[in-house]
Amino acid sequence: MNLERIKPHLPWITLVSLVLIVGIGDSNFLRPHNLISMVADIMPLFIMALGMTLVIFIGGIDLSAQSVANMTTVVATVALPTFGIGAALLCVVAGLAIGAISGFITTKLFVPSFVSTLAMGGVAYSAAQYLSGERALYMDATLRDGAFGWMVGSSFGIPHEIFLGAVLLLGTLFLQSRTTFGRALKAVGAGELAAVASGLSVTRIKVLAFALSGMLAAIAGLLFSVKLSGGSPTLANGFLLPAIVAVLVGGTPLTGGVGGVVNTLIGTLIVAVIRASMLYFEIDATMQQMIFGIILIIAIASTIDRSKLRVVK
Repeated sequence: MNLERIKPHLPWITLVSLVLIVGIGDSNFLRPHNLISMVADIMPLFIMALGMTLVIFIGGIDLSAQSVANMTTVVATVALPTFGIGAALLCVVAGLAIGAISGFITTKLFVPSFVSTLAMGGVAYSAAQYLSGERALYMDATLRDGAFGWMVGSSFGIPHEIFLGAVLLLGTLFLQSRTTFGRALKAVGAGELAAVASGLSVTRIKVLAFALSGMLAAIAGLLFSVKLSGGSPTLANGFLLPAIVAVLVGGTPLTGGVGGVVNTLIGTLIVAVIRASMLYFEIDATMQQMIFGIILIIAIASTIDRSKLRVVK
């Protein structure tokens, strides 16, 4: 059978295969309660990866997402006593602003996205350090439950984090598949020069993609902060690499133009199963980032569109 015909189906084939392998190794893994808990635990990472997808879809990269999430945990914790649920709006605006600035630097100053987002990630980290006084902060449980209890409760046995992730997935899927903006994203990812020639405002599209990525990273950080009842400049450390892996193994290549948010859902579930399997099989924590690094290299090598790359530097 032609490999190119199988390639679009590889993410879900990989997911099913991994679930079966881990389930055979430990039958407890397949219990519904364990699967639901695994999906709920991975929701902050999934939300971050959703935003990352929009940027990778246009052929860019957002290396600020983890730092934005870290900053958001601090902003949410500091702002909660004064603003209550309004702290969520502050988090979203902060994420949007950092993402938009990254997009502006990339498009107007012609700085590669990996540099601009890395630099803005440093700004976000410094802001988190300043606001937190370089220490971990803790939310008042009563205030947290009053403002954000709806984010971490459960209904019908399903954690609310899953509902939040589903709403954001549907929203981004609508943007991607049912709007002019979504079609423009695909056009820019498939061929930016052709998109410019066709009259699309590529600058505006790219800035908006980075802004949405920042916003979703902020929402991921807010959820993480509420789940752990606090914030710190390093609370979400270790999320960036798995988020990128989730997008790439889901089938959205770094060269952009194909894939999308549904692919990222599958990719995130693959990451969740891999993480769970490493716990079930007692793989040392220090080895886990190494494993994700190896998976990242394999994912890039197997998904990238080499026809768009004349030279690799």
